[in-house]
This record gives sequence, C-alpha cells and structure tokens, in this order.
Amino acid sequence: MHNLTPSAIELVDFYDDGEQARHFQFRLLDGVQSASSNVLADWQTAQIGQFFMLNVPGVGEAPFTFTQVPDAQGHFRALVRQMGAVTTALFGLQSGQILGARGPYGVGWPMTEISGKRILVVGGGCGLAPLVGVVDHLVEQQNYTQLTVVYGARSQQAKMLNPERERWQQYIPVFNMIENGDLNGDENEYHGRPIDMMPTVLDSFGELPDVVLLAGPQVMMFGMADYLVASGVYNHAIYLSIERRMHCGLGTCGHCYLKHKYVCTNGPTFRWDVLQPYLPEDH
Repeated sequence: MHNLTPSAIELVDFYDDGEQARHFQFRLLDGVQSASSNVLADWQTAQIGQFFMLNVPGVGEAPFTFTQVPDAQGHFRALVRQMGAVTTALFGLQSGQILGARGPYGVGWPMTEISGKRILVVGGGCGLAPLVGVVDHLVEQQNYTQLTVVYGARSQQAKMLNPERERWQQYIPVFNMIENGDLNGDENEYHGRPIDMMPTVLDSFGELPDVVLLAGPQVMMFGMADYLVASGVYNHAIYLSIERRMHCGLGTCGHCYLKHKYVCTNGPTFRWDVLQPYLPEDH
C-alpha cells in the first residue's frame, strides 16, 4: 500500500523569478525535529531531476521538480509558475507557513553516465528548472570535458532563473535566446529560439556533444531532438524531461499515462530512443 501522507514542510523564503513565477525555498520538518524519524533520510536520497508533490492544505497537490534537492538540514528549492488553484494559493502564503510534501518521485538525470563528457544542456522557459541541479553539480565538481547551456525565453519579462544563469556564465558558455522584443545588451544574449543557435553551438564543440539534456515545452524538445539526431548526435545520447499532469506520483491514477508508460514512475527523465516508440509519428 502506498503512503500518501505528506511530510510537514515549512515555507522558508521565496523571490519572484520571471513572469508569474517564483523560486521557493522549503524546509522539511519531519525527521528534523525527531531523531527517530527516517523521513529526512528518505528525502535525502532525492536525485537531480526527480520531483515531489507539494500539498497546500485545503486546496490540493501539484508536482514540482527540485532545483535543489534536500540538503543535510532538509532545505530544498523549486521554481513554481502560477497556473492553477494550488499555485495561486501558494503565491498567497507567507514565509513560516506549514505545507505538506510527498516524494521524492520519478527517474532523475543520468549523472553517473554523463560525468566527464562533452555536455549540451538546453532549457526553454521554466523548463530550465529541472536542469538547474545538473548544471550546478557539474560546475561545482568541474566534472565535464565541455559544458554549454542554451536557454530560450519568450521575452525579457519571461526569463527565469536569472541568478543561476548569471552565475554559470562565469564558468561556462551560456547562450540566452530571446524570441520576441529587445535584447538587454548582454553579450550572451541573442535573438531567436534555442534551435537557431544550434549550428554555432555544435561548431563550438569541435566534436559533437557526447550527451544532450533537454527540458522545456514539448514542441521545443522534440524539434531539438530531431535536429540533433539529423546533425549526427546519437538518439541514445539525448535525454528529455517530460511534463505531464501527475496527480499521484506513484503510477496509480493514470493521469500521466503515455502509451504503456507512466511519466511519474518511468520518467520524468527519458532517453530519446526509449521515448520515441511511445509518441505519435508526428509527435
């Protein structure tokens, strides 16, 4: 029997981070206050790219990817867009209020397999959130041969995770693509979509990237994956983070069903060659 009882968490802090989006910091209370509890230890097994179910009492639950997995004190982070009842209620709360959370769930990024490789990371909009932990870890550990980030936003106002990208730019190439409107004068900012920068980015690798990690709107990811394969990147070297409305996180409710796969348990991270057979031919 699955345990659907959420762990108690505290809303520690937050700041606005893009258009109708906030970056939240939470702290686990279960297991921190009781030395006999294993809850904190369970949460500390969270892998980069996994997700959790956030519970706003009296309103409901919604899934969010960690931008920072729980640390030794039980602190963790997530980027949240205001889109429905749960997120609207969350945006109305203040620091110090108590919420619930279940997790960690799903399959994370293949961190062991990508270490020491030539790595291309592509994120669109709030889809960069599942990739934050990957880039932070790789930059901190210097565990790559080459690492490049390409980020796409609809406009200046829609850009998210600005502090993270500004920090990464000190260590690795970061291409910030703005689809509509003016640029801000940053030498790392360009007009267009992430795919428009691919010829330049792939040339910068010399050899093709060993691994590509994609997260963002589905049409962006699938188009990018097709382009990269046509450019010579192996389809088994491409990983995607798939978004679906995950109501339970345990593969029982069926809301995230994807042709014999449950995104909440088989994903949200999928290898492109594994995912393709479960998509319509025109995906």
